Amino acid sequence: MKKESKVPEIRYTKILYTTDLSETGRYAFPYAASLAHRDDAQLTVLHIVEAHDFEKHLVGYIDKPLWDEIKNRDLQEARNLLLHRRRQDVNIVDSVEEFCQSALSDHDDIDDAFVTYNIAVEMGEPVEVILNKAKKEDYDLIVIGKHGHGVLKGGLIGDTAQRVVRRSHIPVLVIKVPD
Repeated sequence: MKKESKVPEIRYTKILYTTDLSETGRYAFPYAASLAHRDDAQLTVLHIVEAHDFEKHLVGYIDKPLWDEIKNRDLQEARNLLLHRRRQDVNIVDSVEEFCQSALSDHDDIDDAFVTYNIAVEMGEPVEVILNKAKKEDYDLIVIGKHGHGVLKGGLIGDTAQRVVRRSHIPVLVIKVPD
């Protein structure tokens, strides 16, 4: 005799999708958007500028006198200034928005479905920023893309997706990009 069991219906209310604006992220975004649409969940697209690369990223955004001024301000003020400075008439938030729209337009099967999302740009070490944001803002799912690398690359380099999965206290949906 077969035993019946009721399967719980899992619904998400807040989804955190992380991207480095690469092809990996482009492939993973429709998964996050689809889940957010299905569950009518809040979707946040998070792009992280790594702290150790911060000064390198500023070259071309601002000139030396402004950089000297920023060094004397706190990190939040510097972050806000960076986000609103323009480089070739496109700021970082606009670049993330363009990335999301482009990723969705790649899918012909998304007919009349619409999804709304917030864009967040943070500075810091990616794993720490992702985990802190997910906990602090009470997300119930993290969506992240991952290249299918071998044991050496993922194991020794400390792949961001693997480290997030290992340390996260909430579910993490890892979307593997086909080789």
